[in-house]
Amino acid sequence: MSTEYLVPHSQEPYTIVYQDEHLLLVNKPHLLLSVPGKNPLNKECLISRLQDHFPTAKVVHRLDLDTSGIMVIALTAPCHAALSRQFRLRQVAKSYIAVIRGHIEPRQGVIDLPIAADWDNRPRQKICHKTGKPSVTRYRTIDQGPDTSRLLLHPLTGRSHQLRLHLRALGHPILGCDLYADPDTLARSDRLLLHALRLGFRHPITGLWISEESPCPF
Repeated sequence: MSTEYLVPHSQEPYTIVYQDEHLLLVNKPHLLLSVPGKNPLNKECLISRLQDHFPTAKVVHRLDLDTSGIMVIALTAPCHAALSRQFRLRQVAKSYIAVIRGHIEPRQGVIDLPIAADWDNRPRQKICHKTGKPSVTRYRTIDQGPDTSRLLLHPLTGRSHQLRLHLRALGHPILGCDLYADPDTLARSDRLLLHALRLGFRHPITGLWISEESPCPF
């Protein structure tokens, strides 16, 4: 059997940030898939670990393998449907931390570049003004090094690889990015420096706004 697309599995445990009878907010480690991979040998993932303790757990959204941070997990079918609707209607507040190459100018702004699948180079995506779907990211510089910047990112849409691709398109790839960074930028970190920091949404049952944070590990 081919071992193509097999990935390493993080030995770091997930942590529960918030829990009630309807949903969980959990911190996904770096190098752990959100859901099983397509290869039968690549089934180790966050949801399979969670289902060992929460058999009804179901993924609402995903984080890339290389991205760490906070995710919401539904524990009931009605909760899953309601949360999925909030994501679909862009009613969820998402914040990420990224470390990029260089100093982005202006220091804060909006990236509005459409994204489409790059079918000849899967799993990569590409900026495409003809076939791409609308993709919008707000960013703000919160710290700078000699040739790096730490950004707070707010994706207003949820396209695959949106943050990585948007920043690369501006000439500021994320450190440690194996898909879109040049070799020098890739080599500057042993992991992708992208972390899902905060997630906010309206609780499907109580109607209260929930906002929880996962501390950035870098």
